[in-house]
Amino acid sequence: MLNFSELTRSFHYDFLMDALHFPEWLAVTTECVFIGIILLLLYSLLALFYIWFERKVCAAFQCRLGPNRVGPWGLLQSVADMFKILIKELISLKYVDKFLFALAPYLVILASMLAFAVLPWGNGLQIIDFNIGIFFLIAVSSIGVLGILLAGWSSNNKFTLIGALRSGAQMVSYELSIGLSVLTMVLFAGTLEVGGIIEAQKDVWFIFSGHIPAIIAFVIYLIAGTAETNRGPFDLPEAESELTAGYHTEYSGIHFGFFYLAEYLNLFIVAGVATLLFFGGWMPLQIPGWEAFNNIMWYIPTPIWFIAKAIVISFIIIWFKWTFPRLRIDQLLSLEWKYLLPINLFNLVLMALVVVFKWHF
Repeated sequence: MLNFSELTRSFHYDFLMDALHFPEWLAVTTECVFIGIILLLLYSLLALFYIWFERKVCAAFQCRLGPNRVGPWGLLQSVADMFKILIKELISLKYVDKFLFALAPYLVILASMLAFAVLPWGNGLQIIDFNIGIFFLIAVSSIGVLGILLAGWSSNNKFTLIGALRSGAQMVSYELSIGLSVLTMVLFAGTLEVGGIIEAQKDVWFIFSGHIPAIIAFVIYLIAGTAETNRGPFDLPEAESELTAGYHTEYSGIHFGFFYLAEYLNLFIVAGVATLLFFGGWMPLQIPGWEAFNNIMWYIPTPIWFIAKAIVISFIIIWFKWTFPRLRIDQLLSLEWKYLLPINLFNLVLMALVVVFKWHF
C-alpha cells in the first residue's frame, strides 16, 4: 500500500532542504504555496466534474441525453461554461452595500475551501490532521451561512433577502442534525482526529460495525446534508419559480460563479465527510476472514477508494433532487425540529449504550 506521508516527507527534506538547500521557513512556505495551488486545481476540477455529472444524471432520470456537443460525451461542456462565466461583465449596482456585496461570495468560497482541506484523500494524503479535526470541520463549514446572509441583505432586493433568510433558517436548523449525527459517530470512534477515525475502521467500516445507531445516523446525515447544501427537495432559498435565483439574484460573472462552485463543492464535502465517518474514508473494503479478498482490495490506491465512495454518495444526494418535489418552508422546518432532531438525540443515547456495553463488532 502506497503511503503518501513518505512522499511528502521526501519532498520536504530530500528535495527542498537537501537538494535545493532551502532553510526550514522557506521550505514550509514553498510547501504551503504548492499545496494551495493543488487545492485550487482540485477545487476547480471537481466542481467542473460535478456540474457535468449532475447534468448527465438529471438527463438520465428525464430520459434525455444531457450535454453531448462539446467534447466526447459532453465532457468539455462545463469547461466552456466556465470560460463563458469568466468573461461575463461584473454588474455594478447603485443601491447595494458594495463592500459586503463583494465580500459575501468570498466567505462562501472560504468556508468550502477550509472544509475541503480537512478531507483525507488517501493514506498520508491530508492537508490538516490534528486532534480536533472534526470539531474544526464543523466550525469552518458554518462560515458559509454568513456569506449567504450578507449576499441577501447587501443586495437590497426583496427576493434576495427572502432567499437569504430562508437559507439562514434552514442551514442553522439542519446544522443541529448534522452535528448530532457526526457526534454519534465520534462517540463510537472515541476520537475527534480524522486519522484516528479512519484507523478505527481498518477492519470493518462503521456503517457495518455500528449496528442500527450508525445506520440511523447515516440516513439523518444524508437528509440534513442535502438540506445544508440547499439542494432539492430542500432548495427553497433558490426557488426559481418564486425568488428568481434567491440570495444570488443580483450577482453576475465570477461572483455568481463563486456561489455556483461552492454549491457543488459543498456537495462533495458532505459526501466526503459521510465517507470518512461511515465508510472508512480511504480504507478499502475489508471482510473479516476473507484474507485473499482483503489483500486484493489493498492493491487499489487509497485516493481512488475515497473519491469513488464520495461520488456514489453524491449520486444518492443528486437522486434526491430529481426525485422528490420541493418542500414548503413550514414542512422543511417541521421535518428538522419535530422529527430529525428528536430521533437524533435518541440515537445519540442509543450509541452511548452500544459503546458502554460493547454491543458492536
